[in-house]
Amino acid sequence: SLFSPLSPPVPPPPKSPRHPTHSLKRWKAPRHQENGVGASATSRHPPIAAAPSARPVAVGSSSTLNRADAAPKRASAQATVARRHGNGLSPAHIKPISHLRPVIMSLTLSASVIVQGVLTGLVYGLMALGLSVIFGIVRVVNFAHGEFAVLAMYIAYLLFFWLKLDPFLAALPIAALFFGVGYLLQRALINSFVARAEHDQFILMVGLAIVLVNGCLMIFGPEARHAELSYSLDSWLAGPLIIDAVRVYAALGSLVVALMLLAFFRLTDTGTAIRACADNRLGAAIVGLDTRRLYALTFGLGLACVGAAGAMQTAIIDPNPSLAPGMTLLAFTVVIVGGLGSLTGALFAGILIGVAEALSSLVMAPSMKSMASFAVLVLVLVMRPQGLFGKGG
Repeated sequence: SLFSPLSPPVPPPPKSPRHPTHSLKRWKAPRHQENGVGASATSRHPPIAAAPSARPVAVGSSSTLNRADAAPKRASAQATVARRHGNGLSPAHIKPISHLRPVIMSLTLSASVIVQGVLTGLVYGLMALGLSVIFGIVRVVNFAHGEFAVLAMYIAYLLFFWLKLDPFLAALPIAALFFGVGYLLQRALINSFVARAEHDQFILMVGLAIVLVNGCLMIFGPEARHAELSYSLDSWLAGPLIIDAVRVYAALGSLVVALMLLAFFRLTDTGTAIRACADNRLGAAIVGLDTRRLYALTFGLGLACVGAAGAMQTAIIDPNPSLAPGMTLLAFTVVIVGGLGSLTGALFAGILIGVAEALSSLVMAPSMKSMASFAVLVLVLVMRPQGLFGKGG
């Protein structure tokens, strides 16, 4: 019978699912059903009220409570959208701020790179200033310009290695040393080539460049020499911009030396005599100026600028003999862009070349920065052959 004591215990009816997704599970019929609707005690079929296709939701179940909790949130969202529609904003116009972050980061990075290019360009300008002074007054093209810069870098490295003298402090004695070397070199060797043909001057200066670069190669070897400065990796934050501390020091030092040179030529009697000799050598000789001495002073000043620039570049670039030809081409590029013989043009052209190289390194590749400087050179030669600050005619 149905209530026989030998019958096994009847399991409880299945509970209502706690989550809507649980209702999709397959229903398993119990072995015995107590007063099942439409089924006997031994039926193996599920009752009609518990068919698998049905999705029963009990009163007070979790799904009902979830819908009840979601109603206030839905009403709040609709009120927010209504307020925005009242202000003239539609959901299509409401965009997250996060889509502006890549643009802001790109602009910040570009601004930082431009600042670095300006700082490096001032060092370029000081190096080219020496070449512009020598050519504008002595009328001799110094094809050993980059080799003298590399020699100054090696001397700064030796002073740091032996005496722990900072390269920026070593720029002063190196500039004084190069002034003496330039004065003696002009008086003993180059003065006799001033009135000779240009190809003779070219052979002389190229031969001097070969001697210098091979001497550095024999003494120091082909490896780059690194000066471990305590502040080599320091940087400053100026708002969103990141500025390299070493380049700031080098730019300030270059600017000070350049201003001192400009003040010497404009405010001293010797500087005025040198400019007069540059304008008219024969007239300067007629009025009694010692042109040979003035030329020697000019060559010494030009090499002093190169020595100071090379010493400060030791903190930025590791000295290497293979840098010499590239520095010579860079100095010529800056001088031609700024205008031959123009001191102010050399500084501004150095900044322009520095920014062009920095942006090309960011946009394309660091190895293509020389292409950007030569592209600027070609554009200036096409649009203004005398240079940005050069005199026409």
